[in-house]
Amino acid sequence: MAVSTAPGVYGRLDRVGMDGVQAVAAVTVDGRPALLPAVCDLAVSLDDPGSRGIHMSRLYLRAQEALEEGLTPARLGKLVQEMCESHGEISEGAFCDVSLTLPVRQPSLVSGESGWRHYPVRCGAAFTPDGVSLTASVQIEYSSTCPCSAALSRDLTDAAFREAFGAADTVSADDVRTWLSKGGSIAGHPHSQRSKADVTVTLDAETASFGWLDLVETAEAALGTATQGAVKRADEREFARLNADNPMFCEDAARRLAPAIASVAGVRNYAITVRHLESLHPHDAVATVSGEVEACGAA
Repeated sequence: MAVSTAPGVYGRLDRVGMDGVQAVAAVTVDGRPALLPAVCDLAVSLDDPGSRGIHMSRLYLRAQEALEEGLTPARLGKLVQEMCESHGEISEGAFCDVSLTLPVRQPSLVSGESGWRHYPVRCGAAFTPDGVSLTASVQIEYSSTCPCSAALSRDLTDAAFREAFGAADTVSADDVRTWLSKGGSIAGHPHSQRSKADVTVTLDAETASFGWLDLVETAEAALGTATQGAVKRADEREFARLNADNPMFCEDAARRLAPAIASVAGVRNYAITVRHLESLHPHDAVATVSGEVEACGAA
C-alpha cells in the first residue's frame, strides 16, 4: 500500500517512524559486557511528497541488529545512515534515540562499602545531508540544602543559645559542649530535598564512546551531594557534612554544572536542567542553562 498507492494529500514530512521500540543494547557494565533492556525512537524524513509512507519494518530490524552488536557512537551513526539508505530516494534524513538504565557500582563515602546505582541515560544520532550528529544524556540525583533555610536555622540556634546563656558573662567550653549535646539545643534544621539534574551534550563526531560515566562523575563532583547507595552511620555522618558544606539554590546547582560539563572531553555544547523537588513548597524550583564549550570556557 505504501508503495503502490498515492497519498490523498501530498507533502513532505519531517519525521515518520516509531517511538517506544523495545530492544536490548550491548554495553559495558563494571568492566564486563552486558545486554541491557533499551527503548528506541526510530524515524526517517519523508522528503518525497508523492510517497505515501515508509517501511517501518526496515527501521525496526536494522535497529535491533545494530544495538545488539554494541551501543557505540560509531555503530549508532552507521545505523542512521543505513536507515536513510534503506528508503532510497524518498528520505534524506534518519534519526535514532535510545534510552536505557545504566547500572554503576558506587563506593560509599567513607566506610569502604559499595552499592549499585541505576542512572537513566540516553543517546541519539541524526543523519542529514550535513552529516551525522551525536548526543548523550544522563540524569543525576543529588541532595540540595536550602541556603536560606540554613541561615534561618542558625538564627534560631543563636536565639536558643542566648536564652540558655544570655545572663552569663562567660560560658565554659564544657558547658557549651553539654548544651550542644542535648536534644533541642539545635533549634532549627535546614530543609533539603532530593533533586535532579538532566544533562544533554552534543559530542564530537569522532568520539569513541557516549561518555555517560564521565558525565555522571563530573556532575556529581561539581554538586558534591550525590545520593548514595551503600550507607553506614559513618557515611551518613559524612553526607550530613557535605550537605552543610554545599547549600545550594537551583541557580547555584546550574552554575556549578555548566563549566564542569563543558570541561568533559569531546563535548561541543550542553543543555542542563536542574529541578529541586521542594520539601517546603508543593512546587519545584527549576533552573536551566545551555551553551557552547568555547563560550563557557571564555567566561
